[in-house]
Amino acid sequence: MNLAGTLGRCVRFVENVIIGLVRVLRRLANRGGGFVEHWLTDAKRARYGIAVTRMLLGATGIGLLLTNLTTFRYTFGSGVAWSGETAEPSSLLPHVWLFSLFHRIQLNDAAFTAGYVILLLLAVAVLLGWRTRLTLPVFFIGWVSFIELNDAASDQGDNMYRIALLSLIFADSASRWSLDSRRRARVTVDPAKNFVVRVWQGERLLPEWLTNISHNLVLVSMTLHVCMVYASGALYKAGGKPWQEGYAIYNPLHVERFGPWPELSDLLTTWAPAVTVISWSSIIIQMCFPMMLLNRISRVIGLIGILSFHIGIAVLMGLPWFSLAMIAIDSIFIRDVSWRRMAAFVKRAWRRSEVRRPAPEEEPIGVVIDQPRELADAGLTRRLEHQTQPGGG
Repeated sequence: MNLAGTLGRCVRFVENVIIGLVRVLRRLANRGGGFVEHWLTDAKRARYGIAVTRMLLGATGIGLLLTNLTTFRYTFGSGVAWSGETAEPSSLLPHVWLFSLFHRIQLNDAAFTAGYVILLLLAVAVLLGWRTRLTLPVFFIGWVSFIELNDAASDQGDNMYRIALLSLIFADSASRWSLDSRRRARVTVDPAKNFVVRVWQGERLLPEWLTNISHNLVLVSMTLHVCMVYASGALYKAGGKPWQEGYAIYNPLHVERFGPWPELSDLLTTWAPAVTVISWSSIIIQMCFPMMLLNRISRVIGLIGILSFHIGIAVLMGLPWFSLAMIAIDSIFIRDVSWRRMAAFVKRAWRRSEVRRPAPEEEPIGVVIDQPRELADAGLTRRLEHQTQPGGG
């Protein structure tokens, strides 16, 4: 009887524990679901951060096109026919109609030059946030078509760049710091207008909750993407002998292609402990970056570390456009309030730098203004004559 009672009590105990766990999990699921729903639908997040992403991606495109301006026909145009990619592209994208424009005009120097200039103007439009709904998709299609012309002139930064551009198409990246945002503030929403006119003026076409979800999901996808890149890169590095022994950065800095400043590379790699610290710290920063985003203090440390990492790659290895593209994506992790404070600081500094003209000095009351010498002499002569006359003073 006691054994049966004990078994029954154990069964009831297990049943109560399971029921309690189910209730806790259900409560957590409800809270988590509510948080996710509010976070996705209430408002667009990181508006300033994604605006900076748009501007830096536009600046990256401008920089790459301008730095290749003197050799663009040789690097991407008819001069690249020697590589065989004109006849047999190494990528499948030129075979896709949507991304085949530059491949079709590659051997026509006049048409290729016109396309190159148009692509540069589109990059400027993206930077300024001008008609972003129209210019950004066109720039993305043109850029993918252009960058696939010469595989030898591209790097992994191009992949990140293209994926980020594709993501921005589904986000509202021009709601802050853009020409579009200034125009939207002046234009009134009128559903009776023609659809094309509304698109051209940048009016809201879809329900706000739907655009909020799309915008915020872009932030989630970009976060997952960059975290996977950093974490997988750190794991790959940690498995290599040069990184384990702490001399990994020495090798690329002394290769001609990735060592544009030999003297600076020699200075940086002269002291072995510094080489080890930089090599291992890059792995640690990349590996811990996803977790460091969870707390504000650690996020600031992680962003400073990853920014230093990319600046080092840009300067020491001669990969400025790769680094700028990565910094553009990392900009979404900086809070809007921080961006506003930085903007306010820049405005104050700009106002203080203005040269102010000194105010004109006022003449004191009762002071006689100097007269020309001739007038003064004439006045003195008249007074003397008056005094010498009879009855004069």
